[in-house]
Amino acid sequence: MFTNKTVLITGAGQGIGLCIAYCFLQAGAHVVLAEKNEQLRDPALKRLGNAPRARFVPTDIAVENEVESAIQKAQQWTGRLDAVIHNAAIADNRPIEQLTYRQWQEVLNTNLSGAFLCAKYAAASLKETNGSILLMASTRALMSEPHTEAYSASKAALVGLTHALAMSLAPVRVNCISPGWIVTDHWRHDGVVTPLTTQDHTQHPVGRVGRPEDIAEMAMYLCSGKAGFITGQNIVIDGGMIKKMIYC
Repeated sequence: MFTNKTVLITGAGQGIGLCIAYCFLQAGAHVVLAEKNEQLRDPALKRLGNAPRARFVPTDIAVENEVESAIQKAQQWTGRLDAVIHNAAIADNRPIEQLTYRQWQEVLNTNLSGAFLCAKYAAASLKETNGSILLMASTRALMSEPHTEAYSASKAALVGLTHALAMSLAPVRVNCISPGWIVTDHWRHDGVVTPLTTQDHTQHPVGRVGRPEDIAEMAMYLCSGKAGFITGQNIVIDGGMIKKMIYC
């Protein structure tokens, strides 16, 4: 499906981003892992079988010249760029009374401004290949827990940025995914196992907590020609949780 195509994924050193990279690689793509944490280079590439079609590019997505450089390297590697997936994200869940303005900005710089920079510098290349952009929002764009102001605001803004970019960059397609509860243990390198109860699973209408593969499969679809009539959309993947009324 993606043979001879090039996909850049931010925050791809582990978790959902690495799973997405793996799935695109299996589908024949060249994948660029744009990741801030250089300590993830070796374990991430090992997980991808040290495939020659996978490259790790150290990138702080909140720094403009690093984003521009990563996009250029991806395009120069194969001579084309077909999809950019902005998955990198951070959170700071301190109570608002304790959250500094700088800490607030750090979250928005990575989660939101990073997406803007990816789109800005990838636009020309993606127009040449009739490519697509995929932003990773969250169900926190639609519902919240206490002390998630910075994260929730950044993810809600991504939903708005998605439909704005879809209009501005057309015919480049721009969509976003809002994952719910996704357990990423299998795609991490620290061996941490998330303890899950039966209730954790059964509170989801589909009967289980989400997996990174649930997100990766939709990412591949949205970046493929099969989704050629879909743009400006936010796809919620949460096992039905935001549709469930809960009275406590």
